[in-house]
Amino acid sequence: MCHAVLRDASLLGRLLSIDEDLAAQARGRGCPVCGDRLYRADYPRKPRGAPEGAELEHERRLSFCCGRALCRKRLTPPSVRFLGRRVWLGVVVTLACVAMHGVNAQRARKLREELGVERRTLERWRRWWRESVPQTAWWRSVCGKVAGEVCLEELPRSLWERFVGEERERVVLLLELMLPLSQSERMAQRSAMAR
Repeated sequence: MCHAVLRDASLLGRLLSIDEDLAAQARGRGCPVCGDRLYRADYPRKPRGAPEGAELEHERRLSFCCGRALCRKRLTPPSVRFLGRRVWLGVVVTLACVAMHGVNAQRARKLREELGVERRTLERWRRWWRESVPQTAWWRSVCGKVAGEVCLEELPRSLWERFVGEERERVVLLLELMLPLSQSERMAQRSAMAR
């Protein structure tokens, strides 16, 4: 199911395009603190999970820095490619957990072969989805927007199943919904100030 989506280079290209659009919008609003012009100041990344040949496109997290000497505040817009500081691409973290629906030896072995993700890592991601995500303000806001009940034990699969369409389109919709999870609380506050 999700393995083909994870290996789809055009999906990663679309996610990069979405991130570039988000970055352009953030840059256009200027510095959230002083309103001055923003300059590119991307963060280097070494993300895991990108298909061979697509790694270079995802080596930078789009970010900006204020041009005013006394301000110099950073603004890192939300991203559909990255989940905060995690080294794995957000699409890998999310879809691996969708595919897992409970870690068992066969599923863990298949994901390790396909992506190089260890079972302990998968279990940590699943714990994050089940225990940490439901405690966030983002989750409380999502619960009010999603039709029907979402089973916490089956996150993110139960959330992903709420979307309709082809798998690839559902992935993009889920990652767009998850934008606030791509930023630290501090980055999210700065982004909100810039709106």
